[in-house]
Amino acid sequence: MTAASLLPLEVDSLCYQVGPDRLLDNISITVESAGATVIMGPNGAGKSLFLRLIHGLLEPSSGQILWHRKLLNPSTRKHQALVFQKPVLMRRSVAANIDFVLKPRGGQYRQQRDHVLHQAGLFRQRSQPARLLSGGEQQRLALARALATDPDVLLLDEPCASIDPATTLQIENQLQQARQRGLKIILVTHDVGQARRLADDVVFMHHGRILEYQPASAFFESPSSAQAQAYLGGKIVI
Repeated sequence: MTAASLLPLEVDSLCYQVGPDRLLDNISITVESAGATVIMGPNGAGKSLFLRLIHGLLEPSSGQILWHRKLLNPSTRKHQALVFQKPVLMRRSVAANIDFVLKPRGGQYRQQRDHVLHQAGLFRQRSQPARLLSGGEQQRLALARALATDPDVLLLDEPCASIDPATTLQIENQLQQARQRGLKIILVTHDVGQARRLADDVVFMHHGRILEYQPASAFFESPSSAQAQAYLGGKIVI
């Protein structure tokens, strides 16, 4: 499959409510473009929640989520991969974390695993327990494992929020290469610089709503909402 087999992503009147609190409020958006869609907004805007909903980790209170004009279901989810802000790794070796997703496919999975670890810069650590890696190394492993599943859509929730600049650069390079291969990327980030480097289009959220969805060049040059203007200007947006 290719990313085109899952696009467009169509979200119609999506709401998510916990008790009396409506955390996402009547979101409708259609994402048809390839490349990297970056979701931005202040803390509490609902960015991570929206990402989990479109991946199927949560059930919406109301509304619909469709991938390639089909309701989100296990068949579409298996062609996606999600990388969290805090890496979720198996309590096994570095190599075993990659084996876990490659071995069921059969074939020369060990050769492929070594290639994946070389690309991630983790081959020398392949026998170490994954939990003993540094935070940046753990995030590189989580991304490498996600890419090893050969997804059509890669979802990332603040993958570089707590790691050093060198690791951030390495992860961004991996994402750029994946995008060039045709992978659709949907990335939540608070880092305006990272968004400028990676985004093809930008979704801006505030208080559980989407205020803007524009090509990246238009968004960064002339955001249409006062909240986005303030956010890009480094002001506190309440």
